[in-house]
Amino acid sequence: MPLEPFVPWSADLCHPSIALFEELKIDPQYINFPVNRINFSALSNAKSTKLKQSFAVRAVSEDEWGPDSSAPSVAVVEEKPSEIDLLKKRLVDSFYGTNRGLSASSETRAEIVELITQLEAKNPTPAPTEALPLLNGKWILAYTTFSGLFPLLSRGAALPLVKIEEISQTIDSVNFTVQNSVLFSGPGATTSISTNAKFEVRSPKRVQIKFEEGVIGTPQLTDSIALPDNVEFLGQKIDLSPFKSLLTSVEDTASSVAKTISSRPPLKFSLSNRNAESWLLTTYLDDELRISRGDGGSIFVLIKAGSLLLSP
Repeated sequence: MPLEPFVPWSADLCHPSIALFEELKIDPQYINFPVNRINFSALSNAKSTKLKQSFAVRAVSEDEWGPDSSAPSVAVVEEKPSEIDLLKKRLVDSFYGTNRGLSASSETRAEIVELITQLEAKNPTPAPTEALPLLNGKWILAYTTFSGLFPLLSRGAALPLVKIEEISQTIDSVNFTVQNSVLFSGPGATTSISTNAKFEVRSPKRVQIKFEEGVIGTPQLTDSIALPDNVEFLGQKIDLSPFKSLLTSVEDTASSVAKTISSRPPLKFSLSNRNAESWLLTTYLDDELRISRGDGGSIFVLIKAGSLLLSP
């Protein structure tokens, strides 16, 4: 008579067969299966604390799955902004209405200095000159206490037809060059004034800058002016079609002049006097924000071009 196959596990594959225990004459209540245990005490309390600081856990309600969904309730992990991110957001928000520092009140200046001090204490790059790839690129000036820029900013504010579109600093960490640039816009054209310089690393935070030349950029023609067919003023409709031909003639003349000017190279001039040197101390640096201090304790806050911090 053939032997029946010996099946040590019951059909549900979860518990040993009672027949097996009877065969071995073992009481099932004394069998211990360590694989069914999880030692929760092995989890580190310190790691759990860090997770609480970095993430928030929320339950997903039925409304998010839909009323007819049979999906089980789950927890969604959401990353919380870090303390540095919150400080940077507060700092950039405090620049609103200050015209890069020119129009800042004493209270606003004090608030900005306090936020800068807190960020400097949490600087993630303690040796910026040893992290040149982070310094590399175009940086937009968002705020400064440097009085040397205030006459330029005030003149721009006083001239309604001329606007300072951007003040920037472009660093080439491979060739150790720096270009400071001011972009102006006026009626129908834009132009820029720049200075080109070389820099030398003097310490983990400090660079020495020597300016070599200034450059007045070639004016560039902006978009043409578009007039509507008519406008309504004080209840009266005014036909503007006769003015369109005149405007076209003026634009054609301006375009011809602009093309003639733009065909010429930028005007360069030498900066060889003894005052053409300065130094900068970078006190905070990450991939989107840079804080530097210069001669006389001047503060410069710059934001990397393309950063979301530049968004309104």
